[in-house]
Amino acid sequence: MRLPSHAQIVVIGGGIIGCSTAYHLARDHKADVLLIEQGKLTSGSTWHAAGLVGQLRTSASITQVLKYSVDLYTKLEAETGLATGWKQNGGLRLACNEERWIEIKRQATTAHSFGLEMELLSPKEAKALWPLMDDSDLVGAAFLPTDGQASPSDIAQSLAKGARMHGANIVEGVAVTGIDVTDGRVTGVVTGEGRISCETVVNCAGMWAKEVGRLAGVSVPLQPVQHQYMVSEKIAGVTPGLPTLRDPDRLIYFKEEVGGLVMGGYEFNPIAWADDGLPEGFGFQLLAENLEHFEQFMEPAIGRVPAFTDAGVKQLINGPESFTPDGSYIMGEAPEVAGFFVGAGFNAFGIAAGGGAGWTLADWVITGEQPLDLWSVDIRRFSGLHRDDGWVRARTLEAYGKHYTVAFPHEEYQSGRPRIVSPLYDRLKARRACFGSKLGWERPNWFAPDGVEPVDEYSMGRQNWFEHVGAEHRAVREQVGLFDQSSFAKFELRGPDAEQALSWIAANDVAKPPGRLTYTQMLNTRGGIECDLTAARLEDGLYYLVTGTGFRTHDSAWIRQHITSGLSAELVDVTEAYGTLSLFGPNARHVLSALTGDDVGDEAFPFGHVRVIDVAGHSVRALRITYVGELGWELHMPIDATGEVFDALLAAGAAHGIAPAGYRAIESLRLEKGYRAWGSDITPNDSPFEAGLGWAVKLRSNIDFIGRAASERFAAGPLKKRLVGFTVDDPEVVLVGRETILRNGKPVGYLTSAGYGYTTAKAIGYGYVRDAGGVTDGFITEGTYELEVATETVACNVHLEPLYDPAMARIRC
Repeated sequence: MRLPSHAQIVVIGGGIIGCSTAYHLARDHKADVLLIEQGKLTSGSTWHAAGLVGQLRTSASITQVLKYSVDLYTKLEAETGLATGWKQNGGLRLACNEERWIEIKRQATTAHSFGLEMELLSPKEAKALWPLMDDSDLVGAAFLPTDGQASPSDIAQSLAKGARMHGANIVEGVAVTGIDVTDGRVTGVVTGEGRISCETVVNCAGMWAKEVGRLAGVSVPLQPVQHQYMVSEKIAGVTPGLPTLRDPDRLIYFKEEVGGLVMGGYEFNPIAWADDGLPEGFGFQLLAENLEHFEQFMEPAIGRVPAFTDAGVKQLINGPESFTPDGSYIMGEAPEVAGFFVGAGFNAFGIAAGGGAGWTLADWVITGEQPLDLWSVDIRRFSGLHRDDGWVRARTLEAYGKHYTVAFPHEEYQSGRPRIVSPLYDRLKARRACFGSKLGWERPNWFAPDGVEPVDEYSMGRQNWFEHVGAEHRAVREQVGLFDQSSFAKFELRGPDAEQALSWIAANDVAKPPGRLTYTQMLNTRGGIECDLTAARLEDGLYYLVTGTGFRTHDSAWIRQHITSGLSAELVDVTEAYGTLSLFGPNARHVLSALTGDDVGDEAFPFGHVRVIDVAGHSVRALRITYVGELGWELHMPIDATGEVFDALLAAGAAHGIAPAGYRAIESLRLEKGYRAWGSDITPNDSPFEAGLGWAVKLRSNIDFIGRAASERFAAGPLKKRLVGFTVDDPEVVLVGRETILRNGKPVGYLTSAGYGYTTAKAIGYGYVRDAGGVTDGFITEGTYELEVATETVACNVHLEPLYDPAMARIRC
């Protein structure tokens, strides 16, 4: 038999991602790994990929993944003896207008923040690197000298040989027909040649990953899209060392190939493929040329490279590739089935990501935890919404069309909306709300006054909503604001062992009597923050857990995965059962008191408590907590009562200056108060002690919890990084995040989140200050700080305490 009856880990798919994952499982972890491929290695997308390798992304961790790929490709041939076609010839990126130039300058600062070399060039300097191009419309350019290009098939074959050298078993021509799942855990893979029992499956099946996932009941939301590029005959002046060229304002890219040029692009009107399923036997085939569709790139390409006019065409390649609804790839353990991992949907940068993706995925498979902050690619960022193929297709095509557009701050997708709405949608729309979307939910970002269209107008500077969000912010600080947060993910942890189960998972002490609520993190074994949520104890065997909209799948999967086996505790998703209205501001108690006979005074209802009270005739779970730094409550009521409670609050609040407010005001308010945001300020890479949240870790108790040992080490110090606040006095400076932090002229970190504080009247940012010798209060305060903002250095102030304290009615700036 070609196939063993058992393997510890079965990798499905022999493209670059599958080969890289098998290689790292075998090399780094000495795992018993079997890779099976339905056709031949590299079939599907790898063999026809263009092979551009860029490294810079908006995430530090994903940039690290891509840097790892470059490092691996540089050394792989020496290990395996197989050429990879890797050339580190650098990458050039052009800007043809001022907003693109600002974007590139911000990217240069991001590169500096992440330790990448990136040079800004004048048009003349860019042309010197790429003499064939017309530079007459250029504003500037950027050059990353460590970027390059590779031969996708050669890299995949080299990784496959390396995997075999380290003990992996690779078998081609084996189709998967089923995945066995028992009690929610994968137990085997069924193939045309028999069954393989296993503990873990890694789905790296590329365009087939969705179909393979469905065999296990797992959703893998990706869409094959036609992607075309042209290969020219030799062109005079094209040399082997010519950098790759990206010209996003013309939607095109170039790379050198055998003395000619490869030219492709990312159009606004892409064409989906295989809507009804992938054809049987598809492997090394291409799709029919669509010259009419590709023609939209020809004029821009000839305008940039006039020599392209007379170049002979060797081939027009139309090869499908997998894309996702948000333009980021998919990785990690599926929330539906334990032991079923995914590495797919690489959005045409699978070659660039391949080496690093295999490294991180292999580590994740073995340890059960992501080795870096991989939230932007985590499969748990999706939800049940993403099982809708039609919705996924529409959103994926929109994401594809944005590949080369200017990435404006706060930009929203438009396709597939509205999809999920709260009972207040029509009411808020009538009040001129401008909505954003989070995990399918329509949420009010801001409210337009009469005479102003509730529509975002994107720019690289202050956007059209700036003053209107300021009015909402001031209403909350000075009077009272009302927020619809019905999209919050909400769960009940039920059962006689609920306290024991949650105490093991939560870093803070949740063993409190009914009526108390706890703000807590949930940690990985490294002491990094996996979840950040509120746990309200309603009864002895009932906790009400509230977390962010986008973290619904992630947090529920983490909790379910870590409930100790044998305990009588069940996590139930009640998100759609409850609406949520947040009432915040100094007048909040006056408004709430007018609608309830329950005592909501400070003594009867102190901070950090939960009560079930009557509001406007409805039973409401009232949580005394705040994310904006003002007096207030989260009010959770049966979803059908949300409209009536909203109307009553607005009516009662009219005498107290109540105003509806949106999520952009929340962001501004929380920045002033110094509240952390998971996914940016706090991540699996960050300890609560580094983030200034050590007070929320129960080390003074004798209760064990996940991450306790690592937390004890962090608490003992010294800390090598600490999250601190920064403000800029210059009113013209716009902070968006990832700006480089300079201490005494040297880089020590970057901003994890940023925005504007309307009470402080300053741009605000938070970021980790790093020093290998330890970061103390003295180290922080004794330095002189600046921020690199779009390559410009600006003076800033550093802060160890919140910038705004309502209890003391003062601003610390």
